[in-house]
Amino acid sequence: MAKIVGIYKPVGVSSFDIIKKIRKVTGEKKVGHAGTLDPLAEGVLVVGIGREATKKLGKILEQEKEYLVEIELGKISTTDDKEGEKKKINVEKKPSLQEVKKTINSFVGKIKQTPPRFSAVKIKGVPAYKLARLGKEIKLKSKEVFVKEIKILRYKYPFLKLKVRTGKGVYIRALARDIGKRLGTGGYVVKLIRTKVGRFKRENCLRISS
Repeated sequence: MAKIVGIYKPVGVSSFDIIKKIRKVTGEKKVGHAGTLDPLAEGVLVVGIGREATKKLGKILEQEKEYLVEIELGKISTTDDKEGEKKKINVEKKPSLQEVKKTINSFVGKIKQTPPRFSAVKIKGVPAYKLARLGKEIKLKSKEVFVKEIKILRYKYPFLKLKVRTGKGVYIRALARDIGKRLGTGGYVVKLIRTKVGRFKRENCLRISS
């Protein structure tokens, strides 16, 4: 059996939980995915079932991704999402819609981005999130990524909802963090949905019952 499918990952399970479930259902040991989704994120997870299918996942990683993200300004989080410990920021002036638009436009195109401390990026073979949980000091290198489009869907301080189209390797949690930093308010992800990966769209994804 060799097949590439789009699975809709719900909130509260990891991407690897989905892989384990598919292995159990199909009896196929060689199962992989293209692009991890955090446990608190939901949406399109592209899964390869069988050796030949998993070999093709690298090309899918290169394809465009689309997200809906809700950001809360005025606070920062240790994980850059709502799972982490929050700290309120003293904001003297709430940013106007025009200020938000100008700031967001500065993140479109090629940008330098440092991954979140709590991420799967490996440091000497160990995922950063494991080191972060142990309280280790972590220094992650920034990398160049490409953001194709950011569209404001709704803004009513402190909440900002965006539609984001990206290339490979963009961390939406890092994008939210950096937008908040540049606005002087701080910011973290409240809700994240990946709506598209290449030709795979959320409305066409398979759902796996718990």
